[in-house]
Amino acid sequence: MYPFTKPLELIRYLIVWRVNGSLVRLPRSLTAEISRVLGALIAERLPTQRAAPWRKALAPWEKARRNRIPPDAAWPLRAVLFAYPGKGSYGPGELILWELKLLGESADHAHFLEEILPAIEAAATTTDPRWHRPYSLWGRFDLQGIYAARGRRWEPFVQADRLDLHYSPSPHQWLEGLPFQVTSDRLFEQLTWLTPFDLSRTTGRTVYDRVIPPGAVPTLQTLLQALVERLTLFLPGKHKTADDVWAGLEEEERAALQQAVEDAGRVPVRSHRLEHPRRGQPGRWIGSQTFPFIPPSLLPYLELASILHVGQQTHLGCGTFTVG
Repeated sequence: MYPFTKPLELIRYLIVWRVNGSLVRLPRSLTAEISRVLGALIAERLPTQRAAPWRKALAPWEKARRNRIPPDAAWPLRAVLFAYPGKGSYGPGELILWELKLLGESADHAHFLEEILPAIEAAATTTDPRWHRPYSLWGRFDLQGIYAARGRRWEPFVQADRLDLHYSPSPHQWLEGLPFQVTSDRLFEQLTWLTPFDLSRTTGRTVYDRVIPPGAVPTLQTLLQALVERLTLFLPGKHKTADDVWAGLEEEERAALQQAVEDAGRVPVRSHRLEHPRRGQPGRWIGSQTFPFIPPSLLPYLELASILHVGQQTHLGCGTFTVG
């Protein structure tokens, strides 16, 4: 079952682009490129006062353009950009899929309609030389469709450039029908990172080694701690800590989470195959890990962590995984 009494506010959008150019080559980090380009287009379309935080958020990208490493920067909105696995090159008619998640106070459909959607439409047809370079994605795609998640289903509200103005996803419908529990008798023992992760703030190990040191390999307990840190995003106000999350839980919720943390602490990492991501991608490590078993009490929390993303650079899609 869902591990908390009050559902977290989240809107998930699946965005589908159809390539209309002869050849498109994607950058090493599609999410970084989406963040930079859409962020700039959003800032250009907003009044000066509303554009100011967007322009401030774009400043770290100037340095990143020189060293080609995506910065630990994010939009003023609390958002995650998650590109679905795909190819490096696309031809006419092929689809590119990515997911946008608006979280906490930013989980408001008005943000999408007023700020993000116009920027997407502009990016589809732009001829601005900043973005419209040979083989670039920008200016060479059609907006095939946009969907909002209701549990495991995706409901369309933009199809073939036609927007359903009557559709307004709620910040709680993402949760409808999600089981958040084991649906079979088999035990899970493997965790596979779908995107690179950086949990150095949680582990206390800021590492730049070629090979990940043992103390920096995430344990199941590390992942639960990272989830608690992530939940600070959903608390009202600023500068909240993990202690504030624990204090805000009801007694039964706190006891269940504490039991899960204790269960996780008894399970060691049996083996791992973690390595640096490709140059130009965010995050520090990617690969898979195996455990003797993953206690069933942890599964609802791990599923939630995979949906919310954990660690640093979550705006660029870092920190999500599957369990199997």
